[in-house]
Amino acid sequence: MPKTTSPTRMRGVWLLGPALVAGVAYLDPGNVASNMSAGAEYGYLLVWVVVAGNVMAWLIQYLSAKLGVVTGRSLPEILGERMTGTWARRGYWLQAELVAVATDLAEIIGGAVALQLLFGIPLLLGGVITGVVSMLLLAVQSRRGPRHFEFVVIGLMAVITIGFVAGLFIAPPDPAAVAGGLLPRFADSGSVLLAASILGATIMPHAIYAHSALARDRFGDSPERRGEPGAKGSGIRRLLTATRWDVTIAMAVAGSVNLAMLLLAAANLPGVEGTDTLEGAHAALTAALGPVIGVLFAVALLASGLASTSVGAYAGAEIMHGLLSVRVPLITRRLVTLIPALAILAIGIDPTFALILSQVVLSFGIPFALIPLVALTAQKKTLGEHANRRATTVLGIVCAVLLIALNAMLLWLVATGG
Repeated sequence: MPKTTSPTRMRGVWLLGPALVAGVAYLDPGNVASNMSAGAEYGYLLVWVVVAGNVMAWLIQYLSAKLGVVTGRSLPEILGERMTGTWARRGYWLQAELVAVATDLAEIIGGAVALQLLFGIPLLLGGVITGVVSMLLLAVQSRRGPRHFEFVVIGLMAVITIGFVAGLFIAPPDPAAVAGGLLPRFADSGSVLLAASILGATIMPHAIYAHSALARDRFGDSPERRGEPGAKGSGIRRLLTATRWDVTIAMAVAGSVNLAMLLLAAANLPGVEGTDTLEGAHAALTAALGPVIGVLFAVALLASGLASTSVGAYAGAEIMHGLLSVRVPLITRRLVTLIPALAILAIGIDPTFALILSQVVLSFGIPFALIPLVALTAQKKTLGEHANRRATTVLGIVCAVLLIALNAMLLWLVATGG
């Protein structure tokens, strides 16, 4: 009798996806700039920062997804219900909205720079094109549902992975040096600044908001979440197991690509001037490894901007709906949030400076997303039997304290020119 795949096992595969979409936030143009700069300036010194950031990201994204799976609501929705004061909700929404706009700024600029590198398109026109294509991607989510949106974003993630990893096959890093980079240490204030930038570009508030909403949209009324009759909670337990695998796969991909960026620069661009900009890194890679790698890098940067800006717009719409009970169509919202990025490009502000500015703004939003997430997932009245264990809550608090401290250090170093 031929061997067949059981329906249960097949359904298990189809439970994967939301984390891969949220994981795109870990591969946005801000990550590219931070990782390439770190590798070019300090070689393998900050390998441990990328690894540590990815470990913390796993826990944070799992907690966000768990909140959406168990409650059937997103983090902004729950906060909107818990905040009784109108002005408190509006104030929280304002800071979250600024985070969403800053996210869009970085990603539209990254896409515009990529189009200029590939086709010589002026930055302003490139920003418009990036915005239009992102609206088409959001139309898939609005009209075809979350599953089709996941397919598109995962496809873009594959392009990102190939583009940023390809150079390592031509010029692989030194294994001993990579292992040495796992030892936590700094060289000077500049390395501290870059470490904070890497973490600030890795764990971003909008990814936390988005993941809880993505899990809700996929599993909110699914048969898996309802569970089998007579087996209380079995459906949610199964979904949480699948979610852990989903987050593990997503963070393994995102972490590997982020590490590949740093190793690519460390192996091929040490001491090369101008690599602190996306344009400079592209030029240096092209000169060192050839035009094919340069083109792949630019294509990956474009895919990074398109995918991450779509997820950012999704997060922004969820923030507004959850906190203000206002539902704005994703495409309409995309048009509104596109304006600040296009204004930056039209004025002629240096794209790299704008990217750095956006990361600073994102740093302000970290505590507002992380602290409520850890607190809510630790509450039995919110998650019942699925509330965090004590060790998980402690780890969540440690991650939150560490990330908030590092982001505060980033703000201080930027303000003082350190």
